[in-house]
Amino acid sequence: MKNRVTGLGGFFFKTKDPDNIKKWYKEHLGIPVDQYGCSFWWKDKEGNDCMTQWSPFKDDTTYFQPSEKQFMMNFRVENLVELLATLKEEGITIVGEIEEYDYGKFGWVMDPEGNKIELWEPVDKAFQ
Repeated sequence: MKNRVTGLGGFFFKTKDPDNIKKWYKEHLGIPVDQYGCSFWWKDKEGNDCMTQWSPFKDDTTYFQPSEKQFMMNFRVENLVELLATLKEEGITIVGEIEEYDYGKFGWVMDPEGNKIELWEPVDKAFQ
């Protein structure tokens, strides 16, 4: 398998008041937030438009489970199905089933310290 992770797809974290924290980041750091947080646009080495998402979640979210951590990283990948098969062969814990949307495919794994990691095979053009 050539590439596994190709970039950071997002950083998600728990907070008591997501709306207030988005307001703070907008006011004090100038981050242009929307209902989900902020989408940072950049170009990859081939010049393709790519997106990385920053999103605060309510502290009682179940989206990070089975992890009990306060954050979840999302990594961009090239071939999610192949990568998850490879990781399973390597003994990595796979969480749930692949989910597919018009903006990409998602899968999840657990790292050795109990962090749930989201793997995203993006379709960036769906956001443009």
